[in-house]
Amino acid sequence: MPNDHVVRILFIGDIVGKAGRRAVRELLPTLKREWRLDFVVANGENAAGGIGITPEKAQELFLLGIDVITTGNHIWKRREIIPYLDKDSRILRPANYPSGTPGRGSGVFKIKEGLSIGVLNLEGRIFMKPLESPFKTAKEHLSYLKEKTSLILVDFHAEATSEKMALGWFLDGEVSAVIGTHTHVQTADERILPKGTAYLTDAGMTGPVDSVIGMKKETAIATFITQLPNRFEVAGGKVELQGVYLELDAITGRALKIKRLKEPLGGNHG
Repeated sequence: MPNDHVVRILFIGDIVGKAGRRAVRELLPTLKREWRLDFVVANGENAAGGIGITPEKAQELFLLGIDVITTGNHIWKRREIIPYLDKDSRILRPANYPSGTPGRGSGVFKIKEGLSIGVLNLEGRIFMKPLESPFKTAKEHLSYLKEKTSLILVDFHAEATSEKMALGWFLDGEVSAVIGTHTHVQTADERILPKGTAYLTDAGMTGPVDSVIGMKKETAIATFITQLPNRFEVAGGKVELQGVYLELDAITGRALKIKRLKEPLGGNHG
């Protein structure tokens, strides 16, 4: 018998281009069935051609079974997404952008009757833009989210592992999970912190693995060697859906289980 107090969440790491969307299309239905998932969150900021996201690609991901899309610094790469951010509450941009920036950085979403989850999207500042403090912004949003639900998931889109770890410890006991994104390289440090918050420095990438963070490796290598700009394209070859599976206590909001996922998609895909 299923435990009604356990909420099963899948967080999908950065979806890269057509290959990443295909991985979601072909693998998510099986994962939903096998893991009896209650809710799915995915970082989709690179879902359109490997950089940015469009309204059409966002709608495609929602139709594939993703409940909430989080993003990061690449959310602004496709101008057509900007007005869409104010129209659909299911797609978030980092909360610590300046006041007046289009879109929203957090939301409360219904899982089932009588049960909701808060999702908070933050962006780091180390080696990135000098935004408002993600630590301060987290506290501001939690003052509202915790009035609505005990279940809160944070996508921290950041470059530096130290900044991600610091936020994890800062929010231990305040949220259900802090999951890092942005580097496209899955880390192996999943754990439940002492006060009950699940933590992973980076969920990884859903896209081509024989690549440099999803892009054609030959182009990336040439760029590093020559220091000249190049037009990056999403790689072909083997594809994986990477992410993290969470089990949360619906009453307390504490994490009960965290497990990294690396699910291969059969065959090669361009």
